[in-house]
This record gives sequence, structure tokens and C-alpha cells, in this order.
Amino acid sequence: MLNILVCVKQVPMVADLPWDPKTGTLMREKSPGMMDPASKHGLEAALKIKEEHGAYITVITMGPPMAEEVLYEAAGMGADRCLLLCDRAMAGADTLVTSHCLATASKTYCPDMDLVLMGSNTSDSDTAQVGPQLAEELGFVCAAYVHAISIRDTGVVVERICDGYKETLEMAFPCLVGVSTGSFHPRYMSMGGLEEAFDNPRILRIGAQEIGLDPEEIGSKGSPTRIVDVYSLATEKKNVVFKGTPKKVVDDLFERFGETIGSAAGMDIQEAHE
Repeated sequence: MLNILVCVKQVPMVADLPWDPKTGTLMREKSPGMMDPASKHGLEAALKIKEEHGAYITVITMGPPMAEEVLYEAAGMGADRCLLLCDRAMAGADTLVTSHCLATASKTYCPDMDLVLMGSNTSDSDTAQVGPQLAEELGFVCAAYVHAISIRDTGVVVERICDGYKETLEMAFPCLVGVSTGSFHPRYMSMGGLEEAFDNPRILRIGAQEIGLDPEEIGSKGSPTRIVDVYSLATEKKNVVFKGTPKKVVDDLFERFGETIGSAAGMDIQEAHE
């Protein structure tokens, strides 16, 4: 039976993310949380593999105590065991330190994992860095933006669209796969699954010291990334009215915005005008 580890993340539910202006980090405790949409697709991929081939699914997340909510959701959907990496010393970690913490916990509690599944990117930071960095930490081969997974005796065959081309890749176990949001559409939790998740919680909370992580080398202290500034983009609209005959309007339009139009169309100004 396959041992599958699924990495999920709790992200803020609101569009206007609350940032701490001093540290440049998200103030997650000040907004309702939800399971990241891409993470749900990764979990769904694991559940389908479990249904078709048999598998034991462990779900792991790293975050504050409130991140436990997404683990109950994962259990309600069909996960067999859940791990919560939760320690104040981990707060403010960049993607490099996050990957290191996840890898350390995974090696400790899932040493025999065959397959790691996760979303290719998350909705709050959208860096798409944790998957490849985690694979490097674990020493696994990896592929991202995958939309189809076929299980073989010794590995997986995956499909993805990359630079406009369809790629078919074969990877031996153990390996890591980042799932695209265009496939593996998540199922809804059943009432029975939700009741089972709360009646028989299978969530293990793990601190930094329990897996041998040095508090000085994790969290914001151990992160080499420094956020210089955080700001929201403000978009302003300005109306421009052209008057005259159709030909004059077109000529005036290209005289004023010809370079912009040509750049967007992938041609020079004269070609765009013609």
C-alpha cells in the first residue's frame, strides 16, 4: 500500500490581506482562514489514488493553532492522519525555512513515504517555491503543474502543460508532485466524514524541539529572505475622448497610444495601424 504525504496550507479568506507593516508578514490571526484552493486539489489527487489503488494518507500543515481547522477538513474528506507543525519559533518563516521544517517533520513521522502531493502554488503568496525546495530537502525528484497522475509499480507517470507543450514524465518512488488547479476537482465533505473527524480526531501537534529544530535557525530568525516593503497597488482610470471622423479618431488613437497597442499586439506601430 502506498504511503502518501499531502502538504496543505491555511490561507486568509479575505481578498484584502492584513499585513503587519513592520515585519511584512501576514497577520493570519486577524482574518478567517480556509484551506488553500490548490492544496485541496492536491488532497483530492491523493484521495483518488487511495480509492483506485489503496493508500494511507497523512496530511501535514505548518501554521498557528487555528490552522488545525484545515486538518479537520482534510480528515473529513478522507485523510487517515494529520500533522500540525505549530510553534511560535516557526512564525515568519520564508519558503526556504518552511520547506526545511516540513521536510524535517516528514522524515520523522513519515519516513516511508512514497509520494508527496501538494498544490503547485498558494493563493496568499503564490511563490510556487515550497514544492521544489521541499523536494530538494527530501532528495526526491519532482514535477509541478501536473494535471494527470497514473500509478505504476515503481513510480508514477504524470502529464502537464509546460510552455504550451504537453509533457509526459515518468518518475520513480519516492517523488513529489505539484498538482494544478485545473484538475482533480475537490469533493465536498460528507456529514459522516465530518462527524468522524471530530469524534475521532487524528491530529498530532508537533513543536520545533520535538523534531530537533533549533529555534535560532527557523522562523524569521533563520530566514534569509528579507521583505523590504509591502504595499497594495492602486489602479486609476482615466477616460480619453477622441472626436472627429472615424479616420481621424483612428489616426489620433495610434498617434497617442501606438506604441502600447503595438506592444500588446506583438507588432510594430505601422503594422498595428494597418
